[in-house]
Amino acid sequence: MSAASSEAAAARSAAPPTTVLAVLFAISFSHLLNDTIQALLPSIYPILKDSFQLTFAQLGWITFTFQCTASLFQPVVGWLSDRKPMPRALSVGMGFTLVGLLALAFADSYVHILMAAAMVGLGSAIFHPEASRVAHMAAGTRRGFAQSLFQLGGNAGTSLGPLLAALIVVSRGQAHIAWFAVLAFFGAIILWKIGSWQARNLHRIAAKHSAGHPSARLARGKLVGALAVLVALIFSKYVYLTSMATYYTFYLIHRFHVSVQSAQMLLFVFLFSVALGTIIGGPVGDRIGRKRVIWGSILGVAPFSLLLPHVGLAATAILTVFIGGILASAFSAILVYAQELVPGKVGMIAGLFFGLAFGIAGIGSAALGILADHTSIEFVFGLCAFLPLIGILTVLLPDIETGPACQAT
Repeated sequence: MSAASSEAAAARSAAPPTTVLAVLFAISFSHLLNDTIQALLPSIYPILKDSFQLTFAQLGWITFTFQCTASLFQPVVGWLSDRKPMPRALSVGMGFTLVGLLALAFADSYVHILMAAAMVGLGSAIFHPEASRVAHMAAGTRRGFAQSLFQLGGNAGTSLGPLLAALIVVSRGQAHIAWFAVLAFFGAIILWKIGSWQARNLHRIAAKHSAGHPSARLARGKLVGALAVLVALIFSKYVYLTSMATYYTFYLIHRFHVSVQSAQMLLFVFLFSVALGTIIGGPVGDRIGRKRVIWGSILGVAPFSLLLPHVGLAATAILTVFIGGILASAFSAILVYAQELVPGKVGMIAGLFFGLAFGIAGIGSAALGILADHTSIEFVFGLCAFLPLIGILTVLLPDIETGPACQAT
């Protein structure tokens, strides 16, 4: 009887872990709350620009401060949590975001705005690698789907930020940002409960791949080269996205003479298409392979991005829907592909790639702001249109997926 029990226990431990949908939906919803709050910052740039008489370069430095605070700390948080799991870190990170949000609402100088942006960035640095780890733990064999669902929450929150800013902050003033502290407090409660589940299920993260897995046979040079290609693809995606998130409203106002609220509504349309497109990449990658999804999601945007600077207002709105939807599928595929390249380092890889995304976006935002001050916002959009062509580098990625079963490994 004991032998049979031992065999049953061994069978259970050898069986692939199940997908815990309740946890995935909870962490995705928490991502929505977190990124809704963070999206408020660029959404109120037109207000801050007028109230504090800021230049485009100064706006870019606000984004740089937020993004670089997040990018510098995320890999560190991920590395530390790989060594010593920190299930309660999620709610602590949301606490930092809450403090930064209140500081932003009552900031009365440019320096105070930068400090508030740094605090929100620190909250993001703690949240993203740990939340991505939870998504990985709850994924079972559906890792692409899990990361897409997790990203869907974040991108939906990013799209809601400008909409809520237009409805609440633009019409009532900067101080009304403080109302969003309620979302942060609610998010901290949810994340505390998720942390309890995480603490009980740390065994769901595999330490390494089997010797037969394709990534286990890669030479160190090829592994480093593959990671370098993924970094280049992240650069392409996030510099383009930051040009849209930070300067799209100014582009619309300057070129088409629309109102601030109309421009924010069109930004919402773009960001909402990003949110919808996010859910595609992961499940499709589970079925056909991450590399194919990366091909289509980066390089496939190029025809639309190259056309965007040369069309009217209606066509601009339509093209941004295609751009956002196609480009959004890239990150989940890139992240899961990278985690399969370097098994056992889920937190570090998540922190590294989220950190790179934030850091590259921050540097890109500052650089594009300076460029816009010296040229024009139209010139910036024309230049960024070529960024998706970097997707051609996908040809250099090794084939580490040999079929659905391997993709789920």
